Amino acid sequence: MKLSLLVQLGSVALAAAAPSAVIEQRQLKSLCQQYDYWSGNGYEVLNNLWGKDAASSGSQCTYVDSSSNNGVAWRTTWTWQGAQNNVKSYVYIGKQVSRGRTMASINSMQTSVSWRYNTENIRANVAYDIFTAADPNHVNSSGDYELMIWLARLGNVYPIGSSVGTVNVGGKSWDLWVGYNGSMRVYSFIATGTTYSWSGDVKQFFNYLQSNQGYPASSQHLIVYQFGTEAFTGGPATMTVSQFSANLN
Repeated sequence: MKLSLLVQLGSVALAAAAPSAVIEQRQLKSLCQQYDYWSGNGYEVLNNLWGKDAASSGSQCTYVDSSSNNGVAWRTTWTWQGAQNNVKSYVYIGKQVSRGRTMASINSMQTSVSWRYNTENIRANVAYDIFTAADPNHVNSSGDYELMIWLARLGNVYPIGSSVGTVNVGGKSWDLWVGYNGSMRVYSFIATGTTYSWSGDVKQFFNYLQSNQGYPASSQHLIVYQFGTEAFTGGPATMTVSQFSANLN
């Protein structure tokens, strides 16, 4: 969770005959400062080291390896020590969204991701993070509601709140946790085991919350739609995202 716990370019190689919709920009963009940022092809990457001051030592750099309209490949390398229960960073890729759309007006949020850590002897998660708010101009660091989809929980870290039981969304079982980050209500769906590759429709999670948790889809606007890793302690560790894509319809 961003608040509580939880790249441009060298040479660009273009295939002259490729259609413009699928031209791939080959890049190696290095992001090493606290909030270094990259955007392209409707995506954005932030080296979001929001909690680094809690660490006794450490650093993190993020690299965008390739980008196209079909998605982005990127990786992040970090080492953090101290304050083991504090999140030091949530480095993420985000789908750039147009403000003003209510969740009820969105039919689907299809996404696909494949990722790997080179070590799992760390304290971290790998998770989608989505904020919604009644105010379409709400700041993008929080919302009225937060939806997290944890694909990995490494080193005995936990989401906000407490478990309310196992639920089925999109044909997969998830342990649902519910709690508050300040005034923001947080729903965290935790995968059973580690899920290294996943394709699904994030809107199905909101449909579940609307039907079972009273989520007010007609009055909530999408603020951010992101995927990344919350790093607590450990390393050196590298998470490589070989493919990420996300769409809104």
